[in-house]
Amino acid sequence: MTRDAIRLRNVTRTYGASDGAVTALNDLSLSFTEGTFAAVMGPSGSGKSTLLQCAAGLDRPTSGSVLLGETDLTTLNETKLTLLRRERIGFVFQSFNLLPALTAEQNVALPLRLAGRRPGRSQVQDVLAQVGLAGRAKHRPGEMSGGQQQRVAIARALITQPEVLFGDEATGALDSTTSRDVLTMLRALVDEQRQTIVMVTHDPVAASYADRVVFLVDGHLNGELEAPTAEAVAARMTQLETVAC
Repeated sequence: MTRDAIRLRNVTRTYGASDGAVTALNDLSLSFTEGTFAAVMGPSGSGKSTLLQCAAGLDRPTSGSVLLGETDLTTLNETKLTLLRRERIGFVFQSFNLLPALTAEQNVALPLRLAGRRPGRSQVQDVLAQVGLAGRAKHRPGEMSGGQQQRVAIARALITQPEVLFGDEATGALDSTTSRDVLTMLRALVDEQRQTIVMVTHDPVAASYADRVVFLVDGHLNGELEAPTAEAVAARMTQLETVAC
């Protein structure tokens, strides 16, 4: 039986007030199924990053609700929301955000240490092996390639065994070959580990690794593609950008 990992119900997010208000999300309802890979796309200013931040509990909707499993994030105070993000959500950014003075294994263990938990050595080694970095545990970020650094960032996001892994242009800073390697790894996490992934991207090739692509325009859902190809995604984005102009 399939379940929704994340559900957004009538979510609106407005920034500013009165005449200067900007509505980034407008009464948006959307769900992401457990154990699947979804890509979120749309023209600049369509609300992609706001959607990701609200879904991950990094931002609060102006109205509506966001549910992680059966937990309504919009009802939690800041302390409980912080704990939930540490324990049940993983987030990977375009900039790797690794601490340069720490080794790969120390960077990966950091979320557990911040949560007051002592990471087991085998736990850290296992997650580094999961992302193909078994031999790089003692290397610092400056001693690794961009692709390897992003793999460390993904391992750090996975160490808490999150229900959902969010990526904001997670391969945007990588060259095309390295990007494909990282995307193949993300695809394997879904297929082999049933990890749920929601990724914002502007790249049709990256989106083609997903099971489903959802498109936003002006804070509204504007359709989706199942089993997407890079060509179909690119054609759809061309249409949407024409509409947005």
